[in-house]
Amino acid sequence: MELYTLLRQFADSWMLLSLFAFFVGVILWVFRPGSSKTYRDTAEIPFRHEDKPATDKEART
Repeated sequence: MELYTLLRQFADSWMLLSLFAFFVGVILWVFRPGSSKTYRDTAEIPFRHEDKPATDKEART
């Protein structure tokens, strides 16, 4: 059997299945309970210093 044919068959079967399982795992990780607080905090980063610019001390943390 040629190497190309072997790799093609592997990609068409097991690799497709493993990438689909990885995709489902990522979706479950993103929508897991308790993750919304993390994403909310990250989404609010641009608005943390809306009234005044960040001081030098705040910028380091």
